[in-house]
Formats: sequence, structure tokens, C-alpha cells
Amino acid sequence: MTPENALSALRALAEPGRAEGMAAYHKQAREVIGIPNPALNEITTHWRRTLPVPERVTLADALWQTDIFEARIAATKLLTQARIRPDDAAWALICQWAQDLDSWAIADHAMMAAQKRLAADPSRLDTVATWTHSENLWTRRAALVATLPFAKKTHPKPAEARARTRVLGWAESYVTDPEWFIQKAVAWWLRDLSKHDPQATRAFLDGPGQGLKPFARREAAKYL
Repeated sequence: MTPENALSALRALAEPGRAEGMAAYHKQAREVIGIPNPALNEITTHWRRTLPVPERVTLADALWQTDIFEARIAATKLLTQARIRPDDAAWALICQWAQDLDSWAIADHAMMAAQKRLAADPSRLDTVATWTHSENLWTRRAALVATLPFAKKTHPKPAEARARTRVLGWAESYVTDPEWFIQKAVAWWLRDLSKHDPQATRAFLDGPGQGLKPFARREAAKYL
């Protein structure tokens, strides 16, 4: 499938009058087509099931480069799959996206794809660690969103437990970051962790987490 055909297929899914509201809600300056989520999910699921991995990666790259809101979301959905073999090219592309993030909706979809690739190869955390020092707040935030599954393990394997400890170290380095989206990401990670390891969550909040902004502390402790 050519990028032109894919983009035409996406434009055909536009719902009249929807683009303006979506652009306002997602605070997008880029073009927004106005595609309902179910329609976008349906077409990207079809592409994911029918296109070979190399073709999917190429299409995802091309759609991302259009800088159209739904095209970027579609690109991420093409690579959001547990089993992608081989997946080195997919992971490399996701890492490129991580440096180019600028809004929460696109960032969160991109990091859902990253979550699958980290589950496939946890050693990729070494790359994610470099994101925590980025000048781009969305890249820094992505490090926590990409690693959320490690917070959700009730009985983590040794490698997963080490990953959890490592990410908590990143969260500690974010405690004094004044950006709202960074504080929210720390709270999100801790809130999910609290459902599976309340003791570790309390230890963080009683220690370095005391430096979090009040709203983030409340969010993190929601289920304690």
C-alpha cells in the first residue's frame, strides 16, 4: 500500500464538522482530518493484519512524516502489537518518534507501541533511559508512559522487578520538574504501581515523593 493510498483512505473516513472540535480538544495546530476513533481503529487493525512487517514499518514512517494528526495516530497503531518479527526496524522508528513528540494524544499512542517492544526486549530500557535527560518534556514524559506495564505486574519476574526499580529512579529525578505533564506522569506511574505494590508506592511517597506537587501526590495515592 502506498502512503498516498493510505492517506486517501483515512480522508475518506472524515466525519463532517468533527475536525474543528478535535483540533480544539487536542490543542492541535497541525491538520486534523476528523476521524472517529472506532473508524481509525478499524482501518489500522486491517492494515496491521494484512501488511507484512517491513511494509508496515515503511507505511508508519510515511504517515508520521505527513504531520497530520490522525495519520500520526495511525502510524503508531500500525506498530502497536505484541509480536512483531523482526522488530528492530519498528523499535528504531518508535525511538525516532520519541524525539519528535509534541502533544499528549500522539505521545501516548506512540508509547503504547513502545510498551510492546519493551516487553519483547527489556534491554531496550537502556535506550529509554536516555530520554529522561531530553530537553523535550514530551520525550522525558515518554520514558514513564512507555514503561507503565512494569508498574502493573503483581508478581514481577526478576528482570521486571529490576526494571521497576530502575524506572522509580527516573521518577525520583522528575520529582522537582515543574512541568505539569511530568508531574502527572509520575503520579500516573505511582497510581498504577499502588494497585500491585502499595508498599513500594508508600515508600516513594514518604521519601522522594514528598517533593511532588500536591495534585500529583493526591493522584499517586488515590488507591492507597
